Amino acid sequence: MNERKVCLITGGGKALLKDGKPGAIGYGIAHAFAQEGYNLVITGRNVKKLENAKEELESLYNIEVLPVQADVYSGNANEDTVKNVIESAIGKFGRLDVLINNAQASASGVPLIEHTTEQFDLAIYSGLYACFYYMKAAYPYLKETRGSVINFASGAGLFGNFGQSAYAAAKEGIRGLSRVAATEWGKDGINVNVICPLAWTSQLENFAEAYPEAFKANVHMPPMGHYGDVVKEIGRVCLQIAGEDFKYMTGETITLEGGLGLRP
Repeated sequence: MNERKVCLITGGGKALLKDGKPGAIGYGIAHAFAQEGYNLVITGRNVKKLENAKEELESLYNIEVLPVQADVYSGNANEDTVKNVIESAIGKFGRLDVLINNAQASASGVPLIEHTTEQFDLAIYSGLYACFYYMKAAYPYLKETRGSVINFASGAGLFGNFGQSAYAAAKEGIRGLSRVAATEWGKDGINVNVICPLAWTSQLENFAEAYPEAFKANVHMPPMGHYGDVVKEIGRVCLQIAGEDFKYMTGETITLEGGLGLRP
């Protein structure tokens, strides 16, 4: 078995902020794991973004990156798509230590009464179904390494954000799925946890520039006084949770929102 650990990140393509820093949560996570010597498998829809991520991460950290185009959506042969990703990962590296389900698409800002079936399917398939298929396909290999799963949810589900009914439903489904997996897979040494993040991304940056009034009304500064850094404050937390020091923690939801995620 390859000595380097391997982390699979869905939605790991390259995205940059205006200042050149990593500008997407998946890409930030990829940097954090690459810094610690992990080989990576990254997925996404956009092949160019995946290839650009591979080029930069390999040149910076002297690790290997396997980019695999993959998309989970209504009407697609999704189980086969995901199996191909996992089989490609094992064929390349011979092992899988960490699975991070980060990818998600949704139609935000649409009130529940106006949500279409297509918009609901977009969120459920790209989020909840994707987690389901990746976890099933990855399980035998995570069992071999006594690995970790980190799934991404959202404060939209925790707090019922306006206009995010499908997104919230998908994310709360992911939390339920994660808790069951934590119960069932504990005997195999696999811990399964959930992160709800708030980070400064290229999407937020573009939103702030294009719609400053809407940004001011809808995006609130956390009590910590800054938005999360996708590498240091999201990616490195994932790295810690996937490490040996946190193997006893499983089935938990962690809010990384700088104080905005306070809850009982």
